[in-house]
Amino acid sequence: MTLPTDDTRVLYPSGAVDTQAIVVHSEPLRDGRFAVLLDATCMHPVDAGWPDQGPDLALLHHGAAFWPVEDCIVGATDGSALYIGDDIPVAKGTPGWAFVVVHVVDAAGLSSGDTVTVEVDESLRDATSAGHTSCHLAALALNGALADRWKKEIRPDALGHPDFDALAIHESLIGQNASVDTYRLGKSLRKKGFSVEGFAQAIESITATVNATLFEWTTGDAAVRIERDGDRLTDRRYWVCELPGASVRIPCGGTHVESLGTLGVVTVALSLHDLDGTDVLTMNTSATR
Repeated sequence: MTLPTDDTRVLYPSGAVDTQAIVVHSEPLRDGRFAVLLDATCMHPVDAGWPDQGPDLALLHHGAAFWPVEDCIVGATDGSALYIGDDIPVAKGTPGWAFVVVHVVDAAGLSSGDTVTVEVDESLRDATSAGHTSCHLAALALNGALADRWKKEIRPDALGHPDFDALAIHESLIGQNASVDTYRLGKSLRKKGFSVEGFAQAIESITATVNATLFEWTTGDAAVRIERDGDRLTDRRYWVCELPGASVRIPCGGTHVESLGTLGVVTVALSLHDLDGTDVLTMNTSATR
C-alpha cells in the first residue's frame, strides 16, 4: 500500500468543475466501498473540523466506465495508514502528515496510476457557492448591525466592526442558495463586553438593518474572488469581495460565486430561542435568484 506524502492539489478554488487526474491510492473501506485518492481534484470535500460546506456531487470517469462519488471527505495519512474525517488524529500542518481529499466510490477496478476525469455537478456547485457567499455577506452585515452593543474593544472584522460572528458562532451550515448560522449569547460573550439587554425586543429592527445593508451591497455587481497561498489542500485561502467603499478579505476554504450580481435578493430572518438556559440567535439567510 503506497500512500501519498503530499497534500492533494485542489482546483475548486479557481471555480473548476472538471479535471483529469491520476489515482495515487485506492483502498477498500469497511462498508465495501473504496477510498480513492487523486493527485488533484476539483471536488470540494467536507471537513470534519468545520463542516459548514458539504461535499460536491460528482462522477468519476475511467475509460468507458463511470461511478458516482458517494462522498468526498478530508482525510490524512502519515504514510502508514489513511484516516478519514473524525478519525484524523492530528491537526492540519502536522509535520510528516499529508492531508488528502478522499473520494468514496463503489469502484473496485481503480488502481494507482489510472487516469480518471472528475466531473462536478455544476448546478449544485453554483447554488452552494451562492449560499456560502451570502453567508459571508450576512455575517458582515450582522456585525455592523450589532456594533453598538459592545462595551469593550474586541477584534474587528474585515470591515472594522466588532466581530460578533467570529466570537459568538456556534454552528454554520451552508445550503443551496441559503445558510443557517447559530450564535450563543452566553456568559462568555457577555464577559467579552456584548450587551444582551433588550435583544429580543430589538430583533425586528436588527433584521431590518441587516437586510438594508445586504440590499445596498447586492444592488451592484461587486466582484468576488478566492486568493490562495498555494494550490494544496491545507494552503490558506481567502474570500475577497469588492464591497462598495471597501475590499474585504476573510479566510475561507469554501466555494463562491464570482460576483454579487448573481445572487439576486439576499435577505435574513433572525430568531431567538432558549437552549438550556442560554439565548441562541439563529440567522437564516437566503438568496432569491
